[in-house]
Amino acid sequence: MTGLKTSPLTQTFGVVIHDLQLANISQDHLFPELRSLFEEHSALLFRNQQIDDARHMAIAQLFGAIEDRNADERPVDEPFSVPEVSNIRQDGSVTDQMDQHTLHLKSNMLWHSDSTFMPVPALTNILIGRVIPSTGGATQLASTRAAWADMPEMLKAKIRDRGIWHHYAVSRAKISETLAKLPMFHKWPAQHWRAVLRNPINKKESLYLASHAYAVDGYNELESEKLLEELIGFCTQKDYVYSHDWQAGDVLIWDQRAVLHRGTPWPYDEPRKLSSICVSIAPEDGLHEMRLVEDH
Repeated sequence: MTGLKTSPLTQTFGVVIHDLQLANISQDHLFPELRSLFEEHSALLFRNQQIDDARHMAIAQLFGAIEDRNADERPVDEPFSVPEVSNIRQDGSVTDQMDQHTLHLKSNMLWHSDSTFMPVPALTNILIGRVIPSTGGATQLASTRAAWADMPEMLKAKIRDRGIWHHYAVSRAKISETLAKLPMFHKWPAQHWRAVLRNPINKKESLYLASHAYAVDGYNELESEKLLEELIGFCTQKDYVYSHDWQAGDVLIWDQRAVLHRGTPWPYDEPRKLSSICVSIAPEDGLHEMRLVEDH
């Protein structure tokens, strides 16, 4: 139980947390209650937040180690900067609809969990609305925990006790073969994760899927593709999906182990910017139990 004021985000998962400024929480003040809600409900929404980049990083560090995909490329004396999901160039203009950066953003419109292609994937994303277009640009979440609980046993049996292979270039190739060839999408070798995860706190199970997934243990390429489409299709039925229409100052935090997400289109001649910090999964979050180390 918690003294925080909450209301359901949907009938199947998530909560809205009211009358709380995230900038005021700390490891000893309210964060334990928030972490408990995170484990139980998988997604948290906060409205009207006043959070700068420094505080954004501090909040992320309460959940664990901040993910830094460019650590190997950044000069030692250059600090980490908060990543942006944005079509805004440095001069204030926006990228063209077929610009490679825009195509990269369109890849985020495929259902995925963040960083399943990395040696240590993401536990959560702390996403903040900054610049909001006139229409579109929603972020959708889908609970693979709620979906797994309702899934027919015949479909569960196809994936239970199996592993899934993930690679960054796979999702980009679904948008553009040229995009998928860029070096940034080949920094990490394919990763192998359990298809069904068990939450280490409450023992509830969820499916672990992503647009980066391409092979399922025990199936050939075509069978894998068909099964992954079937599983993602089941998990993204309307009963398991929340669509968030952004307002500036909104904050969404969700459990990447149990929730898929995707962006939605907006008028590409309009600016849109979200601030995004992923936090890496730690051993206490079930990292070791997720691993499958057999050779592909």
